[in-house]
Amino acid sequence: MTTRKTGKKETEGEFDIGLGGIFRGLGDFVDKLSDLAEKEKEIQKTGEIKSLNKMISGVYGFSVKIGGLGGDKVKVEPFGNIHKDKKGKAVVDEVREPMVDIFEESDHTLIVAEMPGVDAKDISVDLNDDILQISAETHGKKYRKEILLKESFTKDRMVHTYKNGVLEIKLMK
Repeated sequence: MTTRKTGKKETEGEFDIGLGGIFRGLGDFVDKLSDLAEKEKEIQKTGEIKSLNKMISGVYGFSVKIGGLGGDKVKVEPFGNIHKDKKGKAVVDEVREPMVDIFEESDHTLIVAEMPGVDAKDISVDLNDDILQISAETHGKKYRKEILLKESFTKDRMVHTYKNGVLEIKLMK
């Protein structure tokens, strides 16, 4: 529970909901990752921001994956539509970046993208050699992600399905 002093008295449960407060909270979370990394293989943090006048809506998050031969390889994958601009200020984009996992198997590469709130007919998957582009737009939600693959694939060796907000793309080797 967060405690904060507010001029007259100390209150529990209140916190700074501005973008600056969110990034400070994420910074505190990142500081604690080293303790959690010893216990977990994957750590995720997500959240959603909506303004009181509903003019902006933001989703932020990141996934930290720890792996490799001794757990020494750490990969941080951000997703959402909130990021810092060149001046360090928080910016909310109209298009969200979906959370994506890539699984390299012996006979195929599997890409799993979380894209809740869209219909299968509104999803576009485009493959050009070793670049995979995923996008969707429906009901006020927009997603876009470009993925650089480890090798080139052809469209005739690609199959994708979408169910319950999860897009799975299978690329046969």
